Amino acid sequence: MFVHLLFDLLAYIVGTLLLWKVFKPSRPTIEDENLRYAYYTIVIIGAFIGAFFIGSLNTLVSLDSSNIIIGKSILGAIVGGVIAVEIFKKIMNIKGSTGAYFVPSLAVGIAIGRIGCFVSGLEDYTYGVETNSIFGYDFGDGVLRHPVQLYESLTMALFFFYTLILYIKDRNYFEKVIFYQFILVYSLQRFVWEFLKPYESVAFGLNVFQFLCLGLMVYAVRYLFKNLRG
Repeated sequence: MFVHLLFDLLAYIVGTLLLWKVFKPSRPTIEDENLRYAYYTIVIIGAFIGAFFIGSLNTLVSLDSSNIIIGKSILGAIVGGVIAVEIFKKIMNIKGSTGAYFVPSLAVGIAIGRIGCFVSGLEDYTYGVETNSIFGYDFGDGVLRHPVQLYESLTMALFFFYTLILYIKDRNYFEKVIFYQFILVYSLQRFVWEFLKPYESVAFGLNVFQFLCLGLMVYAVRYLFKNLRG
């Protein structure tokens, strides 16, 4: 788990540097400085609560909780952050997308963080189900499993390069749609990879994370069309 923490720290550092030095808005997303800092606070609180609440819920449903009680999830952090921010924006009457410049850091952070999940092996409980395919990987117990952590890492790495191209090519379009595109791509690929994980289903053959992914996909499509029409 120490190795996992190192990769998490690397993800935070790289993500922060991208946000600070590379992907910079031409003007503040929220003009009022006090409101802007309140927004950042809401993002952090929502993501923190979502990460541990949803991660722990999945642990309770899917795993032997005699050894693990508290879990955390990047999907939960995204869901918690989105819900908190949308409520905040509604109350404060803030229009448009405000999350564009978080996206490159999120994509790179997830890509790096999932490598940490992979090298942590069986202890991380993020491995895939048994497989005979050429992609099967032995995490140390003699069983070949889908390295779903690497599938997600590669997907997010490719999406990061897409964000870089779009940022360079059309800054205005980037600011308008990239956050919702990220939510759509992340939730769609995560929905697919969840079929390759050993988590227990809660209804209709879907697990906790897949239902959340469906909700995020609906959210992303709705706001993509709304912003593009605008």
